[in-house]
Amino acid sequence: MKKILIVLTNTKTYGQNSEATGLWLGEATEFIDEISKYEIEYDFVSPKGGMVPIDPRSLKYAKKSDLVMYETQDFKQKALLKSLKPSEVNAKDYWAIYFTGGHGVMWDFPHNKELQKISLDIYNNQGYIATVCHGIAGLLYLQDSEGNYLIANKKITGFTTTEEKLSGKKRLVPFLNQEVAKEHGAKFVKKRFFSAHAVQDGQLITGQNPQSVRVTAKKLLKNL
Repeated sequence: MKKILIVLTNTKTYGQNSEATGLWLGEATEFIDEISKYEIEYDFVSPKGGMVPIDPRSLKYAKKSDLVMYETQDFKQKALLKSLKPSEVNAKDYWAIYFTGGHGVMWDFPHNKELQKISLDIYNNQGYIATVCHGIAGLLYLQDSEGNYLIANKKITGFTTTEEKLSGKKRLVPFLNQEVAKEHGAKFVKKRFFSAHAVQDGQLITGQNPQSVRVTAKKLLKNL
């Protein structure tokens, strides 16, 4: 069986601001927990490869199961210390790509040409693109061979403008996911802030916030 490629951020601060950010831990660990129930293999990739920072706030909200996985040598080595570079990835090995969140992704996901190519190769080979929370940043600027945004006329969701305001980070992020999604022609759908919500439209599966990781994973797994 083909694997799932999990995309992580290398960005450790909010742009030029010194405040720490990075991967939102649960958006990786909870997803892995769900797909591991089906013994699906997975790899980790990041825009630069190598080290992946953890958003310190995500540790505050982490569940016991998240912290248990966080402490395993397998997770530390493959995800946090030695994530693959995009150049080391063969898209043909994967049936899905999953973009995790954490505010760091807002800087290194949107315009990464290598990750975009991998995503489109998987998609064009009848595979799936899944995102959760800020991970939607990896999907917002994807364009097909004719230059059309992949999300145009598609139902998607992601971290909302309201949630960004409530998180206290609206002034720090370079753009708002909900607004860019609408600008690029998507049918952005949402539920109450910080409640679990995921939608599927064809080969695109998106989750709204950190509370939506497991429902996103389950929607993806139904396509196996």
